[in-house]
Amino acid sequence: MEWVGDARLTAGPEATWYLEMAFTPGAHLGTVYDDPTTPIVVTGIEELTTIRVPSGRLVVDAPWHDDQAWEYRRGLPARPPRELAVRIPPGVYGVEIAWTAGPYEFMGEHVDGVQCAATRLCISDAPVVGWEMGLGVEDDIARLQPGEEPRFFSDANVGCFADAGAWTTLSAPFRMFMDGVPGPRDTEQLADGCERVRDESQQADLVTFWAESGGVVWLGRTKAGDVAAIVVTSGMPGAKA
Repeated sequence: MEWVGDARLTAGPEATWYLEMAFTPGAHLGTVYDDPTTPIVVTGIEELTTIRVPSGRLVVDAPWHDDQAWEYRRGLPARPPRELAVRIPPGVYGVEIAWTAGPYEFMGEHVDGVQCAATRLCISDAPVVGWEMGLGVEDDIARLQPGEEPRFFSDANVGCFADAGAWTTLSAPFRMFMDGVPGPRDTEQLADGCERVRDESQQADLVTFWAESGGVVWLGRTKAGDVAAIVVTSGMPGAKA
C-alpha cells in the first residue's frame, strides 16, 4: 500500500517546491529582499558531519533556551526538549546543509548574503514521494489550526539534531554555558560555527546547525511511508524565480 499523508500535515505546493529545490545546486529559491533582479541561489550542499542516534528517538530543537537558565540556576527541572513523535532506525546518519547566496548592498558595503537554506538528516537513499510536518511527542494534531506550522523556537538562532536518550549529557555543555561557567563550551567545532557533542558511554551525538529563530521540521516519506529524510527550514525566502 502506498503512503498517504494526513492532509493537516502534508506540505503544500510552495513548501514541496522549496524542499525539493533547496538541495539542488544552482536552483533559484527566490529573490533578494527589495531587489527582484537578484536571485537567491543554492551555491552548494555541505556534508557537515555524521550523527549517532542509537535510541532511534530524535530531538530537533534548540540546544538551549534562554528561559532555562533561570530554571537551571534554581535547581528546577528543565523542560523536555522537542522530541519528534516519529521514530527512526537506530544508526549513524549524515547531516547536510544547503547554502544559498543573495548578494546585496548595506550602507554602501557589499554583503554576500550567504545563508543556510535548510539542514537535512539523511536517513536513507530511498526516493522521497511526499513531505509532511514532523510533530513533537507533545503535539496534538487534533488541535492543529489550518495553516499552522508546528515548530521549535531558538533564542540564539541555533537548532540541533540529538539522540533523545542521551539528551541530558549531550546538552550539558550548553546548560553550563547558560549558567555562566567560564571558558569555551566543551564541544567539537565544525564548519561555519556548527558544533558537535559526543556521549561515548551511550555512543550518541548532538549536532548544531543554523536555524534563524527556530524552524519547521519536515519528514520526507517514501512510497512505503518510511522516513528517508528529515529537513529543517527556518524560512522560505521570496517567490519562485
